[in-house]
Amino acid sequence: MVRKTKEDTEQTYTALLDAAERVFKDKGVAAATLNDIAGAAGMTRGAIYWHFKDKAELVHAMCERATLPMEAVFNEVTAVAGDDPLGSIRRLTVHALTQVAQSPQQQTVFDILFHKCEKTGEMAPMFEREQQSRNECHSEIETMFRQAVKLGQLPADTDTAMAMQALHAFMIGLMHEWLLDPGAYDLAAHAEPLVDTLLAGLRIAPPRSKSAQGKLTAGATASAPARTRREKIAA
Repeated sequence: MVRKTKEDTEQTYTALLDAAERVFKDKGVAAATLNDIAGAAGMTRGAIYWHFKDKAELVHAMCERATLPMEAVFNEVTAVAGDDPLGSIRRLTVHALTQVAQSPQQQTVFDILFHKCEKTGEMAPMFEREQQSRNECHSEIETMFRQAVKLGQLPADTDTAMAMQALHAFMIGLMHEWLLDPGAYDLAAHAEPLVDTLLAGLRIAPPRSKSAQGKLTAGATASAPARTRREKIAA
């Protein structure tokens, strides 16, 4: 038996992931079998089990490969976000949208995750791991929003948790809908103005923290008797 070199192993690994992307895109994750993927790669089912425990682990590896460029930029930007956190958030979001628009591999993988991958059954553990990673990312983004408040880039009463959720929903919604019809518009060309529109809204009218809302309500209630007295005098 010929011993496989490291290069051979890496080539097999890459070929299996490439085949998985094609098969999942064509059949969907639930309907696709490991035999389908092995056949598309021109290999045996045993080659898959050499690299991956099951289909969920294969999907996870496929996702990690596609999102690695985004993660590299995320780590770079968050490390130096202190002086201009809102600018860093802008850079991250514009980069993410541009990457999806310009990377066929990311388009394929995100299309599979958004539209062709059920979050139940054998995929549930994989999505749980993804949720944990997403929560860590959200925590980093909210930290940048809090720093933006501290530096006066956002109003002092901004609810940073809800600002982060608004940004997340905005990004996922854009990607989800654009992938349904990539020919609808040039996402890369419009990434900056789209992100700037959201950030402009957060600067002017962000979601407000409950404590700030309570103070505003209390202030309005306290001033009501004074207005009533003034109205009586005017009458």
